[in-house]
Amino acid sequence: MSEPATGWPRGRTHWILGTVVLLGLGVLVGLVLQNVWLGVVLAVVVSIGWLIAYESSRGRNVGVNDPDNGVEL
Repeated sequence: MSEPATGWPRGRTHWILGTVVLLGLGVLVGLVLQNVWLGVVLAVVVSIGWLIAYESSRGRNVGVNDPDNGVEL
């Protein structure tokens, strides 16, 4: 028998924690640059790239060279 689903997918905690850390670092960078909005925008851009890389590693599809489908992001 399989265990019942909890509604909280595996790995979501790490995704949320990583997003909060990246946004916090973005605000700190923005404070150093004296422009908080610039730091937040940079943090959002970096977190999108981090999310793509994180989900790719969870899906066992690390790397860009796939022999069946060619180059993938």
